[in-house]
Amino acid sequence: MKDMKYLIILLPIFLFAKFATNDSCKSCHPAIYDEFQNARHSHSSIFKDPIHKKMWELSPSYKQKKYTCGKCHTPTDEKLLASLDYNQTIMPDSNATAQSDGVACSYCHRIKSIENNETMNINIISKKEHIYYGNLKDALDNPFHKSTTNKRFQNGNVCIGCHSHYRNKYGTNICSTNQHNELDSANCVSCHMPKVDGSPSNLKKRKKHAFHGFAGIHNDIGMLSRHVSIEILRGIDRFFIAINNLSPHALSLHPMRVMELQVSVVRDKNITNFKPKQFVRVLGTKGHSTTPWEAKEVIKNTSIKGNEKRVSTYMFKLKKGDIVNVKVGYYLLSKKLSKKLGLDNIDKLNRFILLKQKVFIIKPNSFEPLQQ
Repeated sequence: MKDMKYLIILLPIFLFAKFATNDSCKSCHPAIYDEFQNARHSHSSIFKDPIHKKMWELSPSYKQKKYTCGKCHTPTDEKLLASLDYNQTIMPDSNATAQSDGVACSYCHRIKSIENNETMNINIISKKEHIYYGNLKDALDNPFHKSTTNKRFQNGNVCIGCHSHYRNKYGTNICSTNQHNELDSANCVSCHMPKVDGSPSNLKKRKKHAFHGFAGIHNDIGMLSRHVSIEILRGIDRFFIAINNLSPHALSLHPMRVMELQVSVVRDKNITNFKPKQFVRVLGTKGHSTTPWEAKEVIKNTSIKGNEKRVSTYMFKLKKGDIVNVKVGYYLLSKKLSKKLGLDNIDKLNRFILLKQKVFIIKPNSFEPLQQ
């Protein structure tokens, strides 16, 4: 009888809506639902992401009263997406459920396959509304939806429909993780959706489930720290800091973000702070930075590439007892861009986000310092 009660509640959703709402998943998947509320997928619309909103308001499509980002940012807003097909001027509606759902649960779990495309990849969505794709080998039959799997879910690369690459009208690749099929042998889910405690569903108890907070720079970045390591090496009159990127893609993907290496040495209660070193990917035209839609080239790229070890040199002679503090992290926006967008007064958008920290103590008989 309990199952029948849920069935009565959910049947209208599956029968009369192309995409089920996130709220309809809550009763059976409470742990995953709660994680998703903090995920960037849940905050992908202009009403929840102030950076995205400001960039859209500067774009040509805003002047034309068109929201052209919905294909990836709010893919279940059928009314909005249909308006683009018919060249209509419909703006995002803050009251639309699809806007608050963001990249909805039902959208991702209905990705049947991914079509490779020069401008951007295309998600092929299953037309069977009551069948969801996942990766459980013994998915439970239930009265609400059927569960199955496919190649993209099995290899963990269901993300590259939206997160592979995007080229503007000049052919410039704005944001890329998979431009040259770098992730074909990798697994996005293993890093960004690691297994955590708790059952994915209350219909069948399990010990673990895939994390649906989607670990990244915005949320649970600590989960990604194990894919980065920091080393130190002493020279006669200098020392070296190495950042090892153990992931298959660059550590700095988005052109608006700034990755930074911060190093300091403590000696006899005195602190020497070295100038931070930044790693960026800057888009522009003829050597000058521009907005993404105007960019014709990548004018600067110091990002740490996939599986790369990046070494930085510091002209400072280390001595016994010195303490070297190393931090690696990010700023969501450069100071210049933050000011231009009028977002420089929002602390959470301008603070340093720590990815990895390591402290070394210099020992007398060791060429390479020992970790504290």
